[in-house]
Amino acid sequence: MIDGHGDDSYKYSRPITANFSSNVYNEVNLSRLKAHLCECIGEIGNYPEPEPYTLEARIASRCQLPSGAVCVTNGATEAIYLIAQTFRGTNTAILQPTFSEYADACRMHGHRVSSLYQLPKEQDGYRLPDDVRMLWLCNPNNPTGTVAGKEYMRGLIEHNPQVCFIIDQSYEFFTLCPLFSPAEAAEYPNVLLLHSMTKRYAIPGLRLGYVTGSSGLLERLRTNRMPWSVNRLAIEAGLFLLENDVPEPVDVAAYLQETARLGKALKAVGGLDVWDTQTHFMLVQLRMGKASALKEYLAGEHGILIRDASNFAGLDERFFRIATQTPEENDRLVAAIEEFMAG
Repeated sequence: MIDGHGDDSYKYSRPITANFSSNVYNEVNLSRLKAHLCECIGEIGNYPEPEPYTLEARIASRCQLPSGAVCVTNGATEAIYLIAQTFRGTNTAILQPTFSEYADACRMHGHRVSSLYQLPKEQDGYRLPDDVRMLWLCNPNNPTGTVAGKEYMRGLIEHNPQVCFIIDQSYEFFTLCPLFSPAEAAEYPNVLLLHSMTKRYAIPGLRLGYVTGSSGLLERLRTNRMPWSVNRLAIEAGLFLLENDVPEPVDVAAYLQETARLGKALKAVGGLDVWDTQTHFMLVQLRMGKASALKEYLAGEHGILIRDASNFAGLDERFFRIATQTPEENDRLVAAIEEFMAG
C-alpha cells in the first residue's frame, strides 16, 4: 500500500510545521550523524558491500549473536517482503489491525492470508488455528500501541512449534514493557524479529532495518536477498550510530509521560475516544465525523499533519493515529482539534 501511509506532507500546499502522522519523534539531534555523512559523501562513487557484512557483524556483536543470525535490510519494509518471498505460499495469519505491508507482501507472494483480531488465551492452551503456519504481529503494535507481554509470547511460541512467528519490534525502544532481546528470540527455531534503526534514530529517509533469528532461518532469507539493497550512506550511518556511543535519542520514560499527558488532554476535549497505549503513539476515534475531514482541516488551517487510520483492517473512517511530539507541538494539536470539534 504505497498510498495511505503517514508522512504524506507532500500533498499539502501549506507547509507542515508539526508532523504527528508517522511514528517518528522529529526532534532527535542528528547533527553529528549528518556531519559524518557529509564527510563520507565521496563514498557514493563506490559500490557498497553486496551484502552489508560489516554492519551485520557489528550488530551481531552488540546483540551477542553469531553474525549469521543478523540480516540488515533496506528498512524493515524490505525485511517484510523478503520474508514473504522466502516463505512463499504459506498459510499466514496476521494480528489485526496492524501495518498493511504484512498482508500486501504476503499476498504478492501467494500466501493464503487470514486475519486474527485476538490472540488465543493461556487458559485455552495458546492454541492457534490448525491451518496457520506463519503468524505476523507488530509488538508494540501499530496503530493500537498495545504490547503482547514477553512471557505470554513465550507460551504462544512454545505451544505452537508448527508456526513461524514474525514479530515486528520496530518500536521496541519506545516502550517500557519487557520484550524479547535478539538473543532470546534466536533460541527459538521458529521466530524472526524485525528491528528498525529508522524509527529508533528518526532516519526514515535512509531506510535501515535488520532481522534477527536463528542462523538457519536467516540463511534461508539470504538466498532471496537482492545484492546491494542497502546503500553506502545507510551502512555508514548504521556503523556510526553503533560505534560512536550515540546517546539514546529520547528519554523514553519522560517521553511516555508526555504521551500520557497528551492522551489525557485529548480525552478532555470531548467527542473523542482515546485508546490506551504502551508506546509513544496512540489511536483516537471520533465519535462523530470523519478522520479525513479532521486531517484536511488540521493540515490546511494549522500546518499540522495526522495519520488518517481508516485504511487499517478492522478500523473505520472515524479513526486517526498520532505520535507524540514536543509538549509545545502537542498543545498546538489539542487546541486545533478543540477548534475543529467546536466548529
